[in-house]
Amino acid sequence: MKEMNERELLDVLQSTGEPLAVLFYTPLCGTCKVARRMLEVAEHLLPAELVIATGDVNRMQGIVNQYRISSVPALLVATADRIAEPAIYYSMGSVERMLDYIRSVTS
Repeated sequence: MKEMNERELLDVLQSTGEPLAVLFYTPLCGTCKVARRMLEVAEHLLPAELVIATGDVNRMQGIVNQYRISSVPALLVATADRIAEPAIYYSMGSVERMLDYIRSVTS
């Protein structure tokens, strides 16, 4: 899992390549810390070509506005071809649900 700034994330989102999952968070959010831990567990069960990153929404106002991120934690998932608009997932109920969602978007 890699921490990305706004410029790096925009570059990845605008180019085709590997599928992408980005967890948006704020540093003081307890629920975000739980979601990050769930994504760390899920990372071991996902394909190696999936790029998994994190981003602090306090430093990404352009992306927050562009993708209309309304709360944190938020998981943005994009396909490898980037044809469809990236999907945003807000319900971090369990690792299994998170895995199912990522797999449904990237498959």
